[in-house]
Amino acid sequence: MLRKMLGVVLFVSISSGLMLADQITLKNGDHLTGKIVKSDAKTLVLHTEFAGDVTIQFAAIVQITTDQELHVNMKGGKSAVGMVTTSDGKLEIATKSSGTVETPKEEVTVIRSDAEQTAYDKSLHPTLTHGWTGGTNIGFSLARGNSETENLALAFNAAHPTLKDKISLSASSIYTTNQLATPSTVANVVTGGFRYDRNINPRTFVFVGADFMSNQLQFLDLRAVYDGGLGLHAVKTDKTVLDFLAGGNYTHETYSNGPSVMPPTTPPTFTSYGKTDKFGALTLGEELTQKLGASTVVTQKLYFYPDLSDTSQYRGTFNFGTVTKISKWLGWQNQFADVYVTNPPSTAKKNDVIFTTGLNIAFTH
Repeated sequence: MLRKMLGVVLFVSISSGLMLADQITLKNGDHLTGKIVKSDAKTLVLHTEFAGDVTIQFAAIVQITTDQELHVNMKGGKSAVGMVTTSDGKLEIATKSSGTVETPKEEVTVIRSDAEQTAYDKSLHPTLTHGWTGGTNIGFSLARGNSETENLALAFNAAHPTLKDKISLSASSIYTTNQLATPSTVANVVTGGFRYDRNINPRTFVFVGADFMSNQLQFLDLRAVYDGGLGLHAVKTDKTVLDFLAGGNYTHETYSNGPSVMPPTTPPTFTSYGKTDKFGALTLGEELTQKLGASTVVTQKLYFYPDLSDTSQYRGTFNFGTVTKISKWLGWQNQFADVYVTNPPSTAKKNDVIFTTGLNIAFTH
């Protein structure tokens, strides 16, 4: 008698668990149980208890039965909210206000759970204090013995995207010393900037921004660049974003304290000088963001700034980086940068190449 009662309880428990879950049946006869998270009509994400999120080809699904209300968007701007079942290749949404709404499976564009719909609604009109993505990069190295060097690399990147605009902030610093060298500071570069993009339509946008840079070993106290122009989304998908930008900028840069050797003397004598440049220039750029798999993001930026008052003078920048997720909040980042200027002080080199690697701490998941 006790065994029969236990069997009934177990059967009821299993049956209740199945009834309180969404059911998916595939063309090959497989049955999957879990909670539907979202679908873009190409794939469907089902959250399962033991396998986590499972991505299923939407075309491979022949039957859906849900125990939760889903938000279903259809072609032509139609939408409905309710529990979903399928019948004869159609989705039936049992709404509370309009009864059962039927739609062919091919007419479905988006399916979202309540949680996904709430997150999507917030993304349409996020406040300035919400919706930020990005993180902080940290790298440090230390050597002792035959060398005495310290290296610290810091970077910060943040973005606040909405359907209509985007705010981008960035800052980075690399500082390296070698106590056995003269001078002991062998690298001291600080950069920062912000940009605001405003969409004109899904393909084009306008932008305004400012970038700042100082480079001790190039005797650059500060370079400030204020620019604006037009941008084009040549490619914009979930995995790939390729933008081209063109516009103009005003550049104000100050070099100072650069040692300059005077005519031969014994011992040689040095003097200091200052130099300030103010000019208008073009802004020509290309930016690429590429997702590789589920854990790695590659970014690349190439910019060219020709001086409008003296076409023989220009500046070019190239950046390439990767971030690979280790966990939801921790990743491994690599960053390569090349900055070239045609008119630094005579004792400074025109080209600076910087490579940093370290941990990336994300403040959004």
